[in-house]
Amino acid sequence: MSDTGIPTGRYRRLAKVGQAAATSAVKQAGTKTANVGRSQEKANAALEKRHIETAERIVEVLGTMKGAAMKLGQVMSILDVGLVPEEYREEFQLKLAKLRDAAPTVAFGEMRKVIEDDLGESLSDAFAEFDEEAIAAASIGQVYRALLHDDREVAVKVQYPGVNAAVRADMQNLGVLLRLVKGLTPQLDTKAVGAEIRDRIVDELDYELEASNQRSLARIYRNHPFIHVPKVVTSMSRERVIVTEFVEGVGFDELTLEPEEERNRIGEIMFRFYFGCLYRHRRFSGDPHPGNMMRLADGRIAFLDFGLFKTLDAEPVELELACQRAVVEGDAAELHRLLGVNGFLPEPDKIAPDILFAYVEDTIGWYTVVDEPLLLTPELAGEVALEGADPRSSHYKAMRHQDINPEHLIGRRMELLTLAVLGQLGAAANWHRIAREWIYGDAPVTDLGRQEAEFLASGPAV
Repeated sequence: MSDTGIPTGRYRRLAKVGQAAATSAVKQAGTKTANVGRSQEKANAALEKRHIETAERIVEVLGTMKGAAMKLGQVMSILDVGLVPEEYREEFQLKLAKLRDAAPTVAFGEMRKVIEDDLGESLSDAFAEFDEEAIAAASIGQVYRALLHDDREVAVKVQYPGVNAAVRADMQNLGVLLRLVKGLTPQLDTKAVGAEIRDRIVDELDYELEASNQRSLARIYRNHPFIHVPKVVTSMSRERVIVTEFVEGVGFDELTLEPEEERNRIGEIMFRFYFGCLYRHRRFSGDPHPGNMMRLADGRIAFLDFGLFKTLDAEPVELELACQRAVVEGDAAELHRLLGVNGFLPEPDKIAPDILFAYVEDTIGWYTVVDEPLLLTPELAGEVALEGADPRSSHYKAMRHQDINPEHLIGRRMELLTLAVLGQLGAAANWHRIAREWIYGDAPVTDLGRQEAEFLASGPAV
């Protein structure tokens, strides 16, 4: 174990994950065996008990890990995936919220050493002022406020010492967790999916790469009427340190208390940013999260943190749009054909087009099918997650016959987490009419849409 309290040895960490996975698998198998001959009510109660125990094990294991495994805790804390019954959900969510915000306790002296080593100069030479009290914490680093010698206020994100080894150990152990997923979806190519997850998470360790990601979006959204991406101070960004324009505003928790009209406006902006980045610009953040956005004094929404990031070629983006059009148009045969010829159905004959269509419709119907104002809630997001990935889903048989092209994995994560955060916000809109702007190229029907259309028509910022 390092001095920071981050366990870095692969096998020590594997023991923690493996023990939880093995215990869960044995108990689930025992429950299924015992359920033979039980009444449906008793069988459901037994399975429910195992879900509660599994949830507790997840919290216990993830709470001892400070690397990539923390990402799962972050995701689960903002998305009710139906893992535990309603009467236990509040307690479970409280535990996960603590896990989401947990971070290694690292003395500033150690963080200062990372800054000075990466920048190659003393803190006083690099900055006119530097507040040693962190203003934010993430799973792999902390953020500080500072002042440059030219009087620019900046945010300085610094990686925890030792976290690089911890994350890489988690990635080596990813196969243990994926074996559990394999039990739900036997057709899943866990090797390919695991490689994609490893690539994206390991990318998060490279702040120079993150700086490049952020620069690209800052250029795209420069002078945008309601979206802001802070500028990067390229000359001071390194592998473990990234320096950006400092922004200050109202955080997500306070925004959830705003009047309905304002929450709806913020929700539409979030939807346009995360989905628009993918379908308009083919590059996007895979980490929608309440802590990664704030409202500035002028009403714009600033988006932060571009470590988990994906850039796509035109072909996979067009495939996703074609699948969305098939759902909008109720064309089950075309959806089946598209997913079959593109590797999502290893054995297309084993799943009927109408069954596949019902499954996809239940996961993306909130923006492809529902052509009216729809209030998004945590319950709706949880239901979508359950229908899309849980063995209790009515589509479980359909899920078992599907694979996913790893190129599309981060996009599905972004989509589900965006829905989850919009549900927490309690935002309402006709999401379908907004999405048609990129699905079909329709003219916008909202004021924000018209503002954005004017911005896009003005050409790229220079």
